[in-house]
Amino acid sequence: MNLKTFIAAGASEYGEKTAVASGDNRLSYAALDQASNRVANALIGLGIHHGDRVAFLLANSPEFLIAFFGVVKIGAIAVPLDPKYKMTEIRALFSDCTPKLLFTESPCVESITPHLSEFPYLEQVVDMAVGREGFHLFKELLESNAATPPSFNPAPDDLAVIAYTSGASLDPRGIMLTHQSICTEAEISGEGFAQTDKDIVPVFALPLHHAAGLTIVGLTSLYRGSTLIMIPGMSMSGLLQAIEIERITLFIGVPFIFSMLIRHVEEEGIKNDLSSLRLCAAGGSALPVAVSLRFKELFGRHIAQFWGLTEISAHITVQAVDGSGIPGSIGKPLRGCEVEVVDDSGRLLPRNSTGELICRGPLMVGYYNKPEATAEVLKNGWLYTGDVGHIDSDGNIFITGRKKD
Repeated sequence: MNLKTFIAAGASEYGEKTAVASGDNRLSYAALDQASNRVANALIGLGIHHGDRVAFLLANSPEFLIAFFGVVKIGAIAVPLDPKYKMTEIRALFSDCTPKLLFTESPCVESITPHLSEFPYLEQVVDMAVGREGFHLFKELLESNAATPPSFNPAPDDLAVIAYTSGASLDPRGIMLTHQSICTEAEISGEGFAQTDKDIVPVFALPLHHAAGLTIVGLTSLYRGSTLIMIPGMSMSGLLQAIEIERITLFIGVPFIFSMLIRHVEEEGIKNDLSSLRLCAAGGSALPVAVSLRFKELFGRHIAQFWGLTEISAHITVQAVDGSGIPGSIGKPLRGCEVEVVDDSGRLLPRNSTGELICRGPLMVGYYNKPEATAEVLKNGWLYTGDVGHIDSDGNIFITGRKKD
C-alpha cells in the first residue's frame, strides 16, 4: 500500500464523515482526499517531482494534513520540522535534506525570509495564511488546481517521510520511512488500541511534525476511520471540556500530560462528563507507576503504556487495552513485530535477563545521508534501540535504562 491509496480508500469508505475538525472547521474524508489532490496537482505545476524533499514548518492544523497527503501522493518526500526551531537548527536541517519547497506560516515565515538566499535549492515557499511577494498562498493553490487524483502512483518502498531526531543543530539524523512502513504502522497501531470508526481522538500536545502526533494519532486514526479533533494550547480544562463536548473516546499523550491532568483534578476536581472516554494511552517516556495508579484512582481509567521509536515508524508495543497489563511494563509487541534482549556482543539473552532491547517490524530504511550511523543501529534486520530492559516469562517488556545517552 501507499499513502495515496491509503487516504483514497478512506474517502471511498467514509465519504462525508468528519476526518478532522478544528473549531468550527470540519473536513470530511472525501474533502481531505480532494483537497490533497489539489495540492498534489499544484506541486506538480510548481516543478516538484518524485524524490524531491518538501519541508514543513507548521503548527497542527487540518491544512498540515492536506499538504502532507498532497506531497506524498506525487512521490515527493515530506520533511516535517518543529516550527519552534531557530535558524541554527533550520540551517543544519535544510543543509542535510535540501528541500525544494517549504510550507510555512507566521511567525516562521517572518524569521526565515531574511535568510532565504542561504538556501539556493529552496525554489518555492508556500505561505499557509498570508499572501507575500514571491511566495505562493496555500488557499490560492487549492482554488486554482483540479481535485482529480494525480496520475503518479508511489511504490510501497518509495520514501514518504524524512523525520529528524532531536539534536538538530549538532548531528541531524533524518529517519527515512517508506509508504509501506508508515501504512503498516497505522494498521497495527490501530489494532493495538482496538481503534474503530466510532472513535473520536484529540490531537493535543502532540505535534504533527513528530511521529507520535503524525502517525500514532493522526494517520492511525485516519486509517481506522476515526475522527480527529485538534485542540490548541496546553489547557487541561480545555482538554477536559473538549472530551465532554466532542464525546472523545481515545486520548493518547505523554506521561507529562497525564501528570498535569492529575494535578489539575486534584486542585479543581472533575467538572466535565468524561463518560465517553474508553481508553487513555501514554508513550514517549517511561510512565511512572505512581502516575498510572493515581490517574486510575481519580479518573477511573487505566493508562495503556506503549513504546517505540521513530526509527520503527512510531511504536512497536502497547499494553492490553482491557487494563490487564502489568504496571511498569510497556506491553507486548504489536502484530508482526518482534522484541528481543541482547548482550554487548549481540548474543540473544534468555527471558528475565537485562540487556539492550532490539526489535523488528516496520523499520526505517536508514538515516538520510548517514550510512555509518545507519550501520551502527541496523544489524541483520534488527534495530538496536539503545534502551536497556528485560522481557518476563509471559512476554511483557520492561525498560530500565539507556545504554547510551
